[in-house]
Amino acid sequence: MIPTTVAEAARRFADRIAYVTEQGWSLTYQDVDRISDEVAGGLLREGVREGSVVALVLPPGPEYLLAYCGAAKLGAITAGVNDRLSPRERAAVLDLAQPTFTIDDPSVVLGDLRVQGNVPAHLTEDPDRVVAIIFTSGTTGLPKGAVYCNRQLAFITHTDTGGTWDTGGRSFSGTSFAHLGFMTKLPGSLHRGGTTFIMQRWRAADALELLAREKMTTVAGVPTQLALMLRQPDFDSFDLSSVRFIIAGGGPVTPGLAEEARRRFGASLATRYSCTEAGIGLGTAFDDPDEDAVVSVGRPHSGVELAVLDADDRPVSAGAVGEVCLHSPAVMSGYWRDREQTAAAFTRDGFVRTGDLGWIDDRGRLRLVGRSKEMYVRGGYNVYPVEVESVLSTHPDVAAVAIVPRADDVMGEIGVAVVVARDVNQVPTIDELRAFAAPNVAPYKLPEVLIVRSELPLTAGEKVDRRALVAEINDDLA
Repeated sequence: MIPTTVAEAARRFADRIAYVTEQGWSLTYQDVDRISDEVAGGLLREGVREGSVVALVLPPGPEYLLAYCGAAKLGAITAGVNDRLSPRERAAVLDLAQPTFTIDDPSVVLGDLRVQGNVPAHLTEDPDRVVAIIFTSGTTGLPKGAVYCNRQLAFITHTDTGGTWDTGGRSFSGTSFAHLGFMTKLPGSLHRGGTTFIMQRWRAADALELLAREKMTTVAGVPTQLALMLRQPDFDSFDLSSVRFIIAGGGPVTPGLAEEARRRFGASLATRYSCTEAGIGLGTAFDDPDEDAVVSVGRPHSGVELAVLDADDRPVSAGAVGEVCLHSPAVMSGYWRDREQTAAAFTRDGFVRTGDLGWIDDRGRLRLVGRSKEMYVRGGYNVYPVEVESVLSTHPDVAAVAIVPRADDVMGEIGVAVVVARDVNQVPTIDELRAFAAPNVAPYKLPEVLIVRSELPLTAGEKVDRRALVAEINDDLA
């Protein structure tokens, strides 16, 4: 899938600029094909063969891209390792991947690994050839490796592009290349023939400057990135009149963030929802009613089946909360070297468990209420943090909020609101937050403790690190 797409993109787009680095170095589509051939030759010299595992512990950049393409041209498997993982997480991931060859220095890719004149042999088409191991974010434990083959990448590419080539456009990439987005959507990106500006380390001010300078039409990122851009003190000084669309994925968008993003960017908002194991999932369209992207994560994409199941894998009653499960040709083949976890990840009918809890409303939209492992029980009642956060996010003095549980002798657990205030001189009190949310949230769901922070801790995947917040709260209590 990747080798043929790289070659076809080079034929179609030739010397059109495909990627630009922060240092100003650019790669044409022909460069991507030619240099990845050379990198494949270097990998071959290092003992990499079809079926070998190549681990990439690299920041986002052309080196990652070229190594991924080079490995694919040999039929090797790329294990993407987020370079921002902790030493413990990184060691665990590499121990699981058991790579034949590991690249953790970007200079090696464009230096010692480039071997000219050693073009890799043509691979026979095999839909079940493993292409990538994509590790989960590790927010609920050590990462697991989701296995993706040619057939999944082909379906995802067709879903994203409809088989169309040359839609053009200019965009930037601001998340780890080791994640689902880059690893599975690279063929689709090559289909479009556009120019991607690579940010090795995403920073809100730099992203805004890039949007303004290059007159980009689309802002894409995780909700945290949108929030950080909006919190830039000089946001209004950037000329963002070219921006027409906002795409948010990687987590639910709170109503407060959705409203502010639409208003201040002056753009339409669409959401994307999936998980590392599912490949693709649901979303909203730019011409959907505005509330769709606020109250829900939309409806299933074409070819995707959605089920909300109870603890016995039976469909819940209409409007009831259950575990969100997805089925499509994009779903992973399983976890790398872990049959037990693979079996647990799927229902008997082949649906993959997302680990999210949600319900389907009368318009067929999926409404998330949180992760199954984030739910806590207060006095016998289940509380889903996302439900409460979505309301508190609209408070005029709240820039960001996360609800996490704390042990309580009477109630078992109670909610703690960890808040980032818009103005350090105007911080809401816990009573003000409870009063604000009371018309829309049952009393037992309301937080009872307030902690104010300058920022929320993030995982390597730019998601709120709830485990770190819980640990902080327990440390404070101790």
